[in-house]
Amino acid sequence: MIKHPSRFEVITLFVDDIADARRFYKDVLDPKVVYEDDVSSVLKFGELVINLLQVTEAPVLVEPLMVATPRNGVAVLLTIKVEDVDSTCAELTRRGVSLLNGPVDRPWGRRTAAFADPSGHVWEIAQELPTA
Repeated sequence: MIKHPSRFEVITLFVDDIADARRFYKDVLDPKVVYEDDVSSVLKFGELVINLLQVTEAPVLVEPLMVATPRNGVAVLLTIKVEDVDSTCAELTRRGVSLLNGPVDRPWGRRTAAFADPSGHVWEIAQELPTA
């Protein structure tokens, strides 16, 4: 068992087209670029690092398991906490991002909306709703 992991270091997302993914993340989330080459782009968002990796490079990282085929369903939802979901949605729309759903108030005390990157990874933006 891994005892008390203090933080997650990197999330690697396998992407269909590194150029499209790189452009999307730079235009939409404005990260700090840590490293780039022909098949990857390592981006930093505060303390979180996201590695965009061309899917053709993925097998060696997950063998003996198979890499999932693109767009065969959503397997993970990545959430970004924001102060104001509605204004963030307006900015995403202005940048050409189509929302999958929302904004909507959820029964668990969050207002959320979701969008997908060019490879189908789904991101949720969420804000805490005031308690009554």
